[in-house]
Amino acid sequence: MIDGDSSGEIAAPLPSAWALVRVSGPSMSPTVRSGDRLLARRVRAGGRVRPGDVVLARFPARPELLVVKRVRRTVEGGHWVEGDNPFVADDSRAFGAAVVVGRVVGRLWPRPGRLPAAPPSALP
Repeated sequence: MIDGDSSGEIAAPLPSAWALVRVSGPSMSPTVRSGDRLLARRVRAGGRVRPGDVVLARFPARPELLVVKRVRRTVEGGHWVEGDNPFVADDSRAFGAAVVVGRVVGRLWPRPGRLPAAPPSALP
Protein backbone atom coordinates (compact mmCIF):
# COMPACT_ATOMS: atom_id res chain seq x y z
CA MET A 1 0.00 0.00 0.00
CA ILE A 2 1.25 3.48 -0.78
CA ASP A 3 0.54 6.14 1.79
CA GLY A 4 -2.08 8.41 0.26
CA ASP A 5 -2.72 6.28 -2.84
CA SER A 6 -6.37 5.96 -3.78
CA SER A 7 -6.23 5.54 -7.53
CA GLY A 8 -8.83 3.36 -9.17
CA GLU A 9 -7.51 3.73 -12.72
CA ILE A 10 -6.23 0.54 -14.34
CA ALA A 11 -2.44 0.44 -14.04
CA ALA A 12 -2.39 4.02 -12.79
CA PRO A 13 1.17 5.32 -12.58
CA LEU A 14 2.67 6.40 -9.30
CA PRO A 15 1.76 10.01 -8.47
CA SER A 16 5.43 11.07 -8.45
CA ALA A 17 8.85 9.72 -9.42
CA TRP A 18 9.41 8.42 -5.86
CA ALA A 19 6.95 6.83 -3.46
CA LEU A 20 7.03 5.87 0.20
CA VAL A 21 5.44 2.44 0.59
CA ARG A 22 4.05 0.94 3.79
CA VAL A 23 3.85 -2.84 3.61
CA SER A 24 0.61 -4.40 4.77
CA GLY A 25 0.34 -8.18 5.07
CA PRO A 26 2.61 -11.24 5.08
CA SER A 27 2.89 -12.03 1.36
CA MET A 28 6.52 -10.91 0.99
CA SER A 29 7.78 -12.38 4.27
CA PRO A 30 10.62 -12.96 5.08
CA THR A 31 12.04 -10.37 2.64
CA VAL A 32 9.79 -7.57 3.89
CA ARG A 33 7.27 -7.66 6.70
CA SER A 34 4.03 -5.92 7.49
CA GLY A 35 4.86 -2.42 8.74
CA ASP A 36 8.12 -2.06 6.81
CA ARG A 37 8.60 1.23 4.94
CA LEU A 38 10.05 0.98 1.45
CA LEU A 39 11.25 3.50 -1.10
CA ALA A 40 10.11 2.87 -4.67
CA ARG A 41 10.89 4.59 -7.95
CA ARG A 42 8.27 4.89 -10.69
CA VAL A 43 8.63 2.61 -13.73
CA ARG A 44 7.23 4.09 -16.90
CA ALA A 45 5.44 1.97 -19.51
CA GLY A 46 8.04 -0.16 -21.27
CA GLY A 47 10.56 0.38 -18.46
CA ARG A 48 13.05 -2.40 -17.80
CA VAL A 49 11.98 -4.88 -15.13
CA ARG A 50 13.88 -8.11 -14.53
CA PRO A 51 13.02 -11.40 -12.84
CA GLY A 52 13.93 -11.11 -9.17
CA ASP A 53 13.09 -7.39 -8.90
CA VAL A 54 10.81 -6.40 -6.01
CA VAL A 55 8.17 -4.12 -7.52
CA LEU A 56 4.94 -2.24 -6.99
CA ALA A 57 2.26 -3.57 -9.31
CA ARG A 58 -1.43 -3.37 -10.13
CA PHE A 59 -3.65 -6.13 -11.47
CA PRO A 60 -6.08 -5.11 -14.24
CA ALA A 61 -8.64 -7.38 -12.51
CA ARG A 62 -8.17 -5.42 -9.22
CA PRO A 63 -7.05 -1.88 -10.21
CA GLU A 64 -7.63 -0.49 -6.71
CA LEU A 65 -5.06 -2.92 -5.27
CA LEU A 66 -1.41 -1.84 -5.25
CA VAL A 67 0.91 -4.68 -4.24
CA VAL A 68 4.57 -5.27 -3.39
CA LYS A 69 5.70 -8.47 -5.12
CA ARG A 70 8.69 -10.09 -6.81
CA VAL A 71 8.81 -10.41 -10.62
CA ARG A 72 9.06 -14.01 -11.76
CA ARG A 73 8.85 -13.51 -15.53
CA THR A 74 7.44 -11.41 -18.35
CA VAL A 75 4.13 -12.67 -19.72
CA GLU A 76 1.57 -11.45 -22.22
CA GLY A 77 -0.13 -8.42 -20.71
CA GLY A 78 2.61 -7.59 -18.20
CA HIS A 79 4.59 -9.50 -15.60
CA TRP A 80 3.98 -12.59 -13.51
CA VAL A 81 4.53 -11.48 -9.91
CA GLU A 82 4.47 -13.54 -6.73
CA GLY A 83 5.09 -12.97 -3.06
CA ASP A 84 8.06 -14.59 -1.33
CA ASN A 85 5.68 -16.30 1.12
CA PRO A 86 4.32 -19.33 -0.80
CA PHE A 87 1.36 -19.71 1.57
CA VAL A 88 -0.22 -16.38 0.58
CA ALA A 89 -1.62 -16.25 -2.96
CA ASP A 90 -2.76 -12.64 -3.46
CA ASP A 91 -0.56 -12.41 -6.53
CA SER A 92 -0.53 -13.52 -10.19
CA ARG A 93 -1.63 -17.01 -9.16
CA ALA A 94 -4.99 -15.45 -8.22
CA PHE A 95 -5.22 -12.35 -10.45
CA GLY A 96 -3.12 -13.08 -13.55
CA ALA A 97 -0.60 -10.75 -15.16
CA ALA A 98 0.27 -7.52 -13.35
CA VAL A 99 1.35 -4.12 -14.62
CA VAL A 100 4.51 -2.96 -12.86
CA VAL A 101 4.33 0.71 -11.84
CA GLY A 102 7.39 0.98 -9.57
CA ARG A 103 10.61 -0.74 -8.53
CA VAL A 104 11.54 -0.99 -4.84
CA VAL A 105 14.93 0.64 -4.26
CA GLY A 106 15.34 -0.26 -0.58
CA ARG A 107 13.92 -0.44 2.90
CA LEU A 108 13.86 2.76 4.97
CA TRP A 109 12.52 1.35 8.23
CA PRO A 110 12.98 -0.61 10.50
CA ARG A 111 16.11 -2.19 8.97
CA PRO A 112 17.43 0.38 6.44
CA GLY A 113 19.24 -0.93 3.39
CA ARG A 114 18.86 -2.94 0.24
CA LEU A 115 16.47 -5.85 0.19
CA PRO A 116 18.00 -9.33 0.30
CA ALA A 117 18.01 -11.46 -2.83
CA ALA A 118 15.05 -13.72 -3.48
CA PRO A 119 14.72 -16.81 -1.33
CA PRO A 120 15.66 -19.90 -3.41
CA SER A 121 12.00 -20.97 -3.69
CA ALA A 122 10.93 -17.53 -5.00
CA LEU A 123 12.60 -17.77 -8.41
CA PRO A 124 12.35 -20.44 -11.11
